[in-house]
Amino acid sequence: MMHVSILVPEGHTSLPNIDGTLQILQEVNTFRIRLRKPPLFQVELVGLHKKIKQRNGLYTVQPDKIIGEIEKTDLIIIPAMHGDMAEATKKNYAFIPWLKDQHAAGAEIASFCIGAFFLAETGLLDGKKCSTHWVAANEFRALYPNIEVVDEKIMTAEDGLYTSGGAYAFLNLLVYLIEKFAGRETAIFISKAFMIDIDRFTQSPFSIFQGQKLHDDEPVKKAQEYIEENFTEKISIDDLAKNIALGRRNLERRFKKATSNTLAEYMQRVKIEVAKKGLESGKKNVSEVMYEVGYNDSKAFRNIFKRLTGMSPVDYRSKYNKHAAVLA
Repeated sequence: MMHVSILVPEGHTSLPNIDGTLQILQEVNTFRIRLRKPPLFQVELVGLHKKIKQRNGLYTVQPDKIIGEIEKTDLIIIPAMHGDMAEATKKNYAFIPWLKDQHAAGAEIASFCIGAFFLAETGLLDGKKCSTHWVAANEFRALYPNIEVVDEKIMTAEDGLYTSGGAYAFLNLLVYLIEKFAGRETAIFISKAFMIDIDRFTQSPFSIFQGQKLHDDEPVKKAQEYIEENFTEKISIDDLAKNIALGRRNLERRFKKATSNTLAEYMQRVKIEVAKKGLESGKKNVSEVMYEVGYNDSKAFRNIFKRLTGMSPVDYRSKYNKHAAVLA
């Protein structure tokens, strides 16, 4: 039987991550028993103390074990930890050497949402890809430059380490893990029983581009502001560099370092974010929105829109525009 340790950290933690994982993995066992197969998962809540208060004392969670009682485990779940991440890490630091030791002994580790920050503190993600909530992606990049953030991905899997995107994306990672350990038939059953969209791999349709401004490079911020204020125009990178008194190559290098985007990528993301808002509200069709954000080539617009959002402009409008929904 596979041992699963669901961490119950100190402080404000995502209780849906904890209880949802427990419930779903227990349902896997129930499903297997119906098929006359042995249960697969032994699931235990694991903490630093026997009683852990959550939500300012509104809830109390009693873990099955404390970490010193777990000699070996096969899969560790790190739920999202809310509030100040430095404080959360300090409160839960005792988990970190245990996580590293268990991983070295063969345990796999999955972090949910902003639980990726805590997994990153172990150093195990260095040099690897990582997903987290799109809202926290820029902060994560600034804190952990040795980790490649793929904020468009709903999950990552590499060397026995798994991360999931924002909020309830943990359900998609759970289904992925269930398929890996219990098989496709069980994963499909769980996806239907809990109404989880199986095989979803992107969180792009849910993200809102807010510009990566968590940096101290003022010329780059000026370039970002210029792009955001003049996105409908054809912006020359040479002219942009002159306006902020930098050489083109210097600007391109500093812009990429500060924002994780090239200038061309940033311009595209600004345009597409405005296009998304246009498609979400009002009665304008795709062509009207396309022209308003400065595109004349419908094929290019469709391709860029789909690459950045994971959906075509038409599908995006149908999904998020209430007027389009009424007409449908």
